[in-house]
Amino acid sequence: MNVSLQNIDKVSALLTVKLEKADYQEQVDKSLKNFRQKAQVPGFRKGMVPMSLVKKMYGKSVLAEEVNKLLSDSVYKYIQDNKIEILGEPLPNEDKQTAIDFDTMEEFEFLFDIALAPEFKAEVTDKDKVDYYTIEVSDEMVDNQVKAYTQRTGKYDQVDVYADNDMLKGLLAELDENGNTKEGGIQVEGAVMMPAYMKNDEQKAIFAGAKVNDVLVFNPSAAWDGNATELSSLLKIEKEAAADMKSNFSFQVEEITRFVAGDLNQEIFNQVLGEGVVNNEADFRAKVKEIIAAQFVADSDYKFLIDLRKVLTDKIGKLEFPDALLKRIMRLNNPEKDEKFVDDNYDKSIEELTWHLIKEQLVKINDIKVEQEDIMNMAKEATRAQFAQYGMMSVPDDILENYSKEMLKKKESIEGLVNRVVEAKLAAALKPQVKLENKSISMEEFNKMFA
Repeated sequence: MNVSLQNIDKVSALLTVKLEKADYQEQVDKSLKNFRQKAQVPGFRKGMVPMSLVKKMYGKSVLAEEVNKLLSDSVYKYIQDNKIEILGEPLPNEDKQTAIDFDTMEEFEFLFDIALAPEFKAEVTDKDKVDYYTIEVSDEMVDNQVKAYTQRTGKYDQVDVYADNDMLKGLLAELDENGNTKEGGIQVEGAVMMPAYMKNDEQKAIFAGAKVNDVLVFNPSAAWDGNATELSSLLKIEKEAAADMKSNFSFQVEEITRFVAGDLNQEIFNQVLGEGVVNNEADFRAKVKEIIAAQFVADSDYKFLIDLRKVLTDKIGKLEFPDALLKRIMRLNNPEKDEKFVDDNYDKSIEELTWHLIKEQLVKINDIKVEQEDIMNMAKEATRAQFAQYGMMSVPDDILENYSKEMLKKKESIEGLVNRVVEAKLAAALKPQVKLENKSISMEEFNKMFA
């Protein structure tokens, strides 16, 4: 067997693999023997089929399979052993490759087009200026988070007078054109409404200051701007009928329910932060602020890498790529797409490929490695963030462990976690190496940069 590489230019090469009979015959014979042992042919006992018949039946397919296995192994071994940086997969050469005939040929020559990665050097120095945005944690953010905690320990009280955001329960009755209860009209007992969610302010105002046993007249269609889904849910009718419902209704108030948030007390401090970590509101708010700020670091690092990407791509300049080969690869990877798709998306794919190659170099230069422990820790952080959305800041380790293990059962989850680990480690490694232009920014201003 002989494998050789001929450079066509700086970014493309022709890989040639020559196979002789001695390279594959032993494995072919072994496979045919296995076929003979298993073959069931009428007129012969199992394992006693003549080898000549086995070769006639399976010889060509076995030869093709074993040659292809050997070919694949030798190609990738050569690329790996010679540390050839390739883009995509080797592609069969379309111009010089001769036809392969497994019936008559014993020696085979295979030619592959290879796209080579362009040579360049990615490096960062303290002369590279990169903006780093620290998201400000406002008092409003802290207030909203604290409010969320107290709401989870809140309760519902029965009250006598309606206020905004209260829930009403009562009897709904359809009225005729004279304002009287319509005979055979719609009536809903125990109807529940929250006027605060009505779309029409005039209709919403009808309920201001309402008391238990009051009878109010309003128009549901006007109140919810004719939304058939809302009306069918309230009036217990089909959507088609709800779309045509324009009648006024009376509503007799039977109950007014108000949500009352819980007290901010030691029980909440312990639930959120752990037993005895803080024992007063001021310290609790300070800890909440720290937690929110820590959650924003990942966002700041993400933006840092985006800005560093621009700095480095501008610094390196336009790289040379084997365009024709890469377009062939794009077409093969997107068989359902046409030529126009490839042409329209090629430049963008090259931008992404350029950054991918830069990032690969930076990962290698900074000796960034992803261990199983890193993936598990990132899974725990992702799980902890999910619990935090529900106000659970202090989650026992065994629960985090179990949820993380479930996450790691999915291949796509693992790939996403590996990428997050790499980017987190890369940002941590590169921030001290560049000149950071530190800037404080509000969350609103930060989000506008991605709009």
